[in-house]
Amino acid sequence: MDRQILAKLNALRRARQAAVLVTDLSGGPDRLIVEGEAFDGPFADSVASAFRSGKSSAVDIAGESLFLNVHLPPPQIVVIGAVHISQVLAGMAELAGFDIRIIDPRTAFATPERFDGVDLVADWPVDVLKERPLDAYTALVAVTHDPKIDDFPIAEALKAGCFYVGALGSRKTHASRVERLKHEGLTDADLARIHAPIGLPIGASSPAEIAVAILAEIIAALRGRDVSSPKGDRR
Repeated sequence: MDRQILAKLNALRRARQAAVLVTDLSGGPDRLIVEGEAFDGPFADSVASAFRSGKSSAVDIAGESLFLNVHLPPPQIVVIGAVHISQVLAGMAELAGFDIRIIDPRTAFATPERFDGVDLVADWPVDVLKERPLDAYTALVAVTHDPKIDDFPIAEALKAGCFYVGALGSRKTHASRVERLKHEGLTDADLARIHAPIGLPIGASSPAEIAVAILAEIIAALRGRDVSSPKGDRR
């Protein structure tokens, strides 16, 4: 591999940005495609599919034999709220291959006993996210029902280009949330990205069923995202 390409690939890994290394199996030069950059040509669909699936593969396109080596950051779920739904979601998310962390300033909820082995922070999101910011490979799940806790991370997730932003609450609750967030400078297009009510509409009622609905919606968002649009902080 070319040293310049290797250096760029390592920098992208540190920055949690996705890339596909396109290798010409006939001996031609390698090409590095970064997710979010515009790309076209006869293999554009194959590259887009590789970004969405995360699977490396050999492809034959327009008479060329290519190998698409996919380098994706580990997708993560950041949950705002150490509630019953979060307890179930933490276990399922790990099984599905997601890193997960839970943030809740309410120390009565955010206890190691309730979240054994989980990356749990009992502090305000405004402080936690300064140290460990959100990014395009993050799904933000807000489930406290408390605007003082939920609103800031939701706004930050939209600004950071998180691939999924979901919030618990009724349509009436969400309408009030939207009005508050508009005062923070978010546009209608930004706010339309919030999944609320959260989760796929499967009639879920128990915490476990709601967690299933949320995780399924996150997976659908990850695998169906627009990989050619610019990502990252839009502030």
